[in-house]
Amino acid sequence: MKIAVACDHGGYRLKNVLMKEMVNQGYEVIDFGTYNEESCDYPDFASKAAKAVASKECDKGVVVCGTGIGVSITCNKVKGIRCALVHDVFSAKATRAHNDTNMLAMGQRVVGEGLAIEILNAWLHSDYEGGRHDLRIKKMMDLEEE
Repeated sequence: MKIAVACDHGGYRLKNVLMKEMVNQGYEVIDFGTYNEESCDYPDFASKAAKAVASKECDKGVVVCGTGIGVSITCNKVKGIRCALVHDVFSAKATRAHNDTNMLAMGQRVVGEGLAIEILNAWLHSDYEGGRHDLRIKKMMDLEEE
């Protein structure tokens, strides 16, 4: 599985921690930046990761900024993306099971590294349940065509 990752300066350290975890688990990781902690604009990097997921260049994506809010909003502007901002393990599992999210957002200033790894693993290793959720997701994604 190929995972797109991106961050701004506020998520740089956590992005690197999460990338290391994914590589250690055998995932192929494509890093869309940023590559240092110099101030930058999160849409420049999060949008690249989201477009890679939307185009199927990557299977899933993980984005990080200070709060996770800016990168999640950015990613959700890209057609075909369902990015969830998650700061707890329960929500990480639920967003995969119920929303079939293809991107995960977190905030470096909100969660510590240990919890972030738990969230990442819960999200990566949870499956979509389908069934009653299919119609809800269809309704959600149909909004992109309005």
